[in-house]
Amino acid sequence: MTDTLTTTTTTGEQRLATRMARGAEFLGADMAIMAGAMSWVSERNLVSAMSNAGGFGVIACGAMTPELLDTEIAATKAMTSRPFGVNLITMHPQLFDLIAVCGRHQVGHVVLAGGLPPKGALEAIKETGAKVICFAPALSLAKKLIRSGVDALVIEGMEAGGHIGPVSTSVLAQEMLPEIAAQVPVFVAGGIGRGEAIAAYLDMGAAGVQLGTRFVCATESIAHPNFKKAFIRASARDAVASVQIDPRLPVIPVRALKNAGGELFTAKQREVAQSLDEGKVAMAEAQLQIEHYWAGALRRAVIEGDVEHGSVMAGQSVGMVTKEEPIADILAQLMAEAAAALVARTA
Repeated sequence: MTDTLTTTTTTGEQRLATRMARGAEFLGADMAIMAGAMSWVSERNLVSAMSNAGGFGVIACGAMTPELLDTEIAATKAMTSRPFGVNLITMHPQLFDLIAVCGRHQVGHVVLAGGLPPKGALEAIKETGAKVICFAPALSLAKKLIRSGVDALVIEGMEAGGHIGPVSTSVLAQEMLPEIAAQVPVFVAGGIGRGEAIAAYLDMGAAGVQLGTRFVCATESIAHPNFKKAFIRASARDAVASVQIDPRLPVIPVRALKNAGGELFTAKQREVAQSLDEGKVAMAEAQLQIEHYWAGALRRAVIEGDVEHGSVMAGQSVGMVTKEEPIADILAQLMAEAAAALVARTA
């Protein structure tokens, strides 16, 4: 009986390793699992722990200055010798300075989020020797990015936490993987909380996956105990998307746990929309104000523990977060579930 179980486990692990080989090689990691970049959460402690455990950690630069990013990368390098990436927001006013910081540190992978990269950004990153990963919320955009020379893509569905698009992960995967998976490595993200889902997306042609919400309650995460408790108590239906109140102000929806902070964001939108009406701010500045609002609201929840008035960004997979545990244990569980699923579906 033991021999049969061992053989089954080994078979599953081998199948999983084969399916993850392309993504793992691209990342330089043991497994093709990226930790999504979450502002204030994805910093040196979580990122280094993720990479040390065989996954791929990603620093969330967010609204950091080049000086702060420089410090964060240096601190992360002191905690791990394994590869990790840096996530940069395309609308950051100092984007090219941030790219230069990544270059000085010889960061191997730069993830661009928040829209189409501005002119020259891809070239600037590639000149440093880094690989470029971009988010593609639609097939047409994915094809455009591939033509532009990106090295890999993340397709993220609306089940994810933080900034989200309008289409579900399962629909994006079905529409996009058959079209683009052969051209560049594609990592699927949004609502993934168990290994069975990882196995399914790998079978559909994904090179790997990206998870964020599942790692928030890792022991190594610096998120405030109140923030972690909110995740552990929450169910999938508690993670709701923000509402846009003014069609002239294109606010990308954000998924977070329901609280009074959602009402505060509605008030902030009204305030910014009024400034637009009165000609006090241009559209770009208005959008930047919204981004800064989110950064502040998220810090209030993650760092200070104000989970009622801050922004508790979480994906719908939050219901699968049931306890605080080491990141290595989370990864081991995900890999075991994925391996078992690959054996079960061919039995």
